[in-house]
Amino acid sequence: MSNLSRGLLLLAFFAAALLGLVAALVPLSTSLIEQWSRRDVELRSELVFNSIRDRIEREVTSPPQELGPLFERLTSDERILALGLCDASGQVVVATRRMPRDVQCHPIIASGTPVAQSVRFERTRIDGERVLVGIFPLTTGAATGSLVILHELAFVSDRVVEARWYMVVVGIALLLLVGTLASLILGLMQRRYMAGVLATIQDMRTGRPQRGVMDPVLKDESREIRGLLRDFREKIRQEDGTPLEWSPSTLQDLLENELPDAEVFVVSNREPYIHNHADDGRVVVQRPASGLVSALEPVMRACGGTWVAHGSGSADRETVDASDHVLVPPAKPAYRLRRIWITDEEQEGYYYGFANEGLWPLCHLAYVRPIFRESDWQQYVAINQRFADAIVREATRSDPVIMVQDYHFALLPRMIRAQLPKATILTFWHIPWPNAEAFGICPWKEEIIAGLLGSTVLGFHTQAYCNNFFETVDRFMESRIDREHRSVVFGGEETMVRPYPISIEWPPAALLSQQPVSECRRAVRERFGLPEDMKIGVGIERFDYTKGILDRLMAIDELLTRQPQWKGRFTFVQIVAPTRSKLPSYTSLQKEALRLTDEINERHGSDGYKPILLVVRHHEPDEVYELFRAADLCVVSSLHDGMNLVAKEFVAARDDEQGALVLSRFAGASSELGEALIINPYDVQGMAEAIGRALIMPEDEQRERMRLMRAQVRERNVYRWAGQILLDASRLRKRQRVKEFEEGL
Repeated sequence: MSNLSRGLLLLAFFAAALLGLVAALVPLSTSLIEQWSRRDVELRSELVFNSIRDRIEREVTSPPQELGPLFERLTSDERILALGLCDASGQVVVATRRMPRDVQCHPIIASGTPVAQSVRFERTRIDGERVLVGIFPLTTGAATGSLVILHELAFVSDRVVEARWYMVVVGIALLLLVGTLASLILGLMQRRYMAGVLATIQDMRTGRPQRGVMDPVLKDESREIRGLLRDFREKIRQEDGTPLEWSPSTLQDLLENELPDAEVFVVSNREPYIHNHADDGRVVVQRPASGLVSALEPVMRACGGTWVAHGSGSADRETVDASDHVLVPPAKPAYRLRRIWITDEEQEGYYYGFANEGLWPLCHLAYVRPIFRESDWQQYVAINQRFADAIVREATRSDPVIMVQDYHFALLPRMIRAQLPKATILTFWHIPWPNAEAFGICPWKEEIIAGLLGSTVLGFHTQAYCNNFFETVDRFMESRIDREHRSVVFGGEETMVRPYPISIEWPPAALLSQQPVSECRRAVRERFGLPEDMKIGVGIERFDYTKGILDRLMAIDELLTRQPQWKGRFTFVQIVAPTRSKLPSYTSLQKEALRLTDEINERHGSDGYKPILLVVRHHEPDEVYELFRAADLCVVSSLHDGMNLVAKEFVAARDDEQGALVLSRFAGASSELGEALIINPYDVQGMAEAIGRALIMPEDEQRERMRLMRAQVRERNVYRWAGQILLDASRLRKRQRVKEFEEGL
């Protein structure tokens, strides 16, 4: 039930309760008014009696008629109907004019109780009117008698009627007040609800972290909204003939149906398989720790084609043929790897310099100053041209499909377009795209933008990054931006700009060879010397300052300081792969991480217990998935990240539907994995609280969250990512052919 529905039910219940209260108060108020009125009359009677008692007792022996004028004066009070004096036998001897004739003292007091013993009040009806009769004993020597005072009770009925009307008026006023307040509250709730719904939809469009799990009003509704939107999108896909379940076979079918005989290339700096010399001289094959490789390698296995990349391994040259090709994967070849050779000097300028000291910090809001050097830029241009020339030589058709990957090749699309104008160039930017003001500090911003606009399709992880790119183009380039169709026309050529959230293969190949979760836990505990009851947290990434590793370590320190009961019961295993070790910012990060780990272990460790195990080496996918399956929680605390596939890999690894994911709101994955514990990585205390919550999360809650996240990763897998890009490419190629046909006429 939605919060809005609960609010309506609560208000309806409150209104019904108010009506019931008013209805219950009416008879109660009637009874109370009658009691108060009778007591008022009784007090009046006693007051009258006490005021004239002495005179009556003095004059009772004289002719009684002398008391008549006194009685008449007293009945001038509108509430006193009549007064009378009775003798000992109960006969009325003196009475006022309004005394009913049939009133006698004897019938009223003849209840077996002597008149002189006590004062009595009786309610009766005389001539159809309700009357209260008060009988007050008189004793004067041997003579006895009683004073009879009659009070009419018609005013009581008037009071009751007035009280009932008053209660009705008050009830109506309260209902009107409650109705007005309810209308205001419901209006505010509806406005807040609709604003939240629109914000959730907008977040899904723009790629910002969704507020459905953070905002209490939309905690439940945001999941429903996301589900409805997913269903809507799937219905559209079904009507368009797009496959619903993305897999290698559906991707292959798409290529055969939509892009028949297409020649497919993937271009990236990092190669999917690296051949290195081992210490014993053997040649070993290594899979790099790269989200890009994790995403694209399954696509290439499904599609085939040629992957063009930098050959960086120490044994790479020995394993290629005369054309610098090698078939991969080694165990079951499915596509060709074409290696490009880069000298150490070129690597310094192109890769370490412009790409990773310039573009990387420029695009990541991690507060590291980008460095731009003219020499680095020249090397960057030269390497982009080298890759472009290699692709042109590799192509056997004039219209290949070329998938250019990441910020290392911003100039490549325009360079390829110059030599292969009919090529379908699909460029994907794997890191964030900053706002126009931030990007404007790059000295070669126009060249980079122009290079990217050589693409047929330019993809980013989220709509927010697409919007930033539009703003950047609008600020610095003479072009025409069509935001409705999400495209840019530059130099007479149109580039589609679309969000394509990247993902991983489903099911992951590394998961197929895994042991049951219990065996993974046993193996990991034995490897690190951990007891059976030890809770295990895990973090796995490259040694990069954008990953928030130091903040994560400080959060563990904060957790153990504030909740010391976890000392000896919780160990965090931080796996980091060395990367870009030639850059000072990366080497200083590694040194600081080692120093901070030692400091925290010294502060909180004892008797061989270390709260943090920092393992600095490369791990193969099988090892990574084993750690994921053994862990109780995984922390992804990126300060800024395009997507971060570690979060999705952890979810995919947990086929037992257990484990908790602590995820940075500044990672693109947070826009899809809203059921994770979303954190601000700059808030160390908040991160510590989230880790503490993950450690005590009930299994039922873990299962519910993990089930939803796994469904999301399964549905939005990497084959869907590639399929969406290729479908857009297919539409554009068909449109281009129609245009060429029309021009030929």
